[in-house]
Amino acid sequence: MTKDLYDIGELPPLGVVPARMHASVIRPERYGPPEQGFAMEVVDVPSLGPGQILVWVMAAGINYNNVWASLGYPYDVVAARQKQGEPEDFHIGGSEGSGIVWAVGEGVTTVSVGDEVIVTGCVWDESATDIRMGADPMTSSTQKAWGYETNYGSFAQFARVTEYQCHPKPANLSWEEAACFLLTGATAYRQLTGWAPHTVEPGDPVLIWGGAGGLGSMAIQITRIRGGIPIAVVSDDERGKFCLELGAEGYINRKEFDHWGRLPDISDGAAMGKWMKGVRAFGTKFWEILGERKAPKIVLEHSGQSTIPTSMYLCDTAGMVVICGGTTGYNADVDLRFLWMRQKRLQGSHFASTKQCRQVIALAGSKKLDPCLSWVGGFEETGHAHQLMHENKHPSGNMAVRVNAPAA
Repeated sequence: MTKDLYDIGELPPLGVVPARMHASVIRPERYGPPEQGFAMEVVDVPSLGPGQILVWVMAAGINYNNVWASLGYPYDVVAARQKQGEPEDFHIGGSEGSGIVWAVGEGVTTVSVGDEVIVTGCVWDESATDIRMGADPMTSSTQKAWGYETNYGSFAQFARVTEYQCHPKPANLSWEEAACFLLTGATAYRQLTGWAPHTVEPGDPVLIWGGAGGLGSMAIQITRIRGGIPIAVVSDDERGKFCLELGAEGYINRKEFDHWGRLPDISDGAAMGKWMKGVRAFGTKFWEILGERKAPKIVLEHSGQSTIPTSMYLCDTAGMVVICGGTTGYNADVDLRFLWMRQKRLQGSHFASTKQCRQVIALAGSKKLDPCLSWVGGFEETGHAHQLMHENKHPSGNMAVRVNAPAA
């Protein structure tokens, strides 16, 4: 006999879709720190349209975008969707996860009910003019971050996804491992391999900000897999040791330097001189670790405002600073003399293509890439996990919560 609602971890008959589900929900009236913003609720299971799939979520990855969703800043996800005509007054986040295909909409042909899948974190309109004219879907005007800019992400018993988001789950990965690495892994992979001719090649030095975080832990490994030399930036020696274990050539403790933040006014000679002294000392530390006076060919950025001036100065002539975020702020200063006269590249990069996602999954499936799952919590700890990330108290690597997966 089927039920209207199943307990967390209680498995319905395969293919049977109940009317209601448990979810970790954000509402505008609760906007604030994640432990305040997230709350367990019971909501309706979403309906499916053509090309859509309902996934029974086993585990979900934790990423910074739903810290922003909880805060309601810098983007009010609920207000933005209501402005576009969507009726829901709540947000179910989660931009990556693993689970079982439970129901399929009209026209779905590449997956079947019962398939075990990893779900990627980006959606777009495949009928959009720019895509039909040959654009990478990641550059489409219709591209959105699933589970952040869209509703019904992986922080619920059922997630609504589009067919192209589903990838076969490698058998060697647990549900939690499969859920935690694809957003950071694919993002780092695109940054390091997707912007020819600035791709990591054997012997290339690479500077990686936040080396012990989810993105950094993936970037260190991908750089090594491709023969590059990763050097990580971290906030303490414990995180530095974690990077060394992953294959970093060495690490720089950023707390040994104090030149962070926006550039001084170029007309302020004293302030500019102090900044130059700090950034050159940072560069000297990079050379010491590398063992030669050679600048990084690629700087993998996501911190933004506090670090971009250093990244652009340190990057090699004709090298690239590639950035996928701005966790310390968006007003990043660039001394254009270093950019144009040394012919450097400042490249924005956002998530990854379907092909790049599949390539990263293959690396994990062949055990070349460790998902770096460092923390697993229960479904009810979704807010707590994001609070740890908000306060920069999260462990090194990637995090996940079990949704329907049983505790180990």
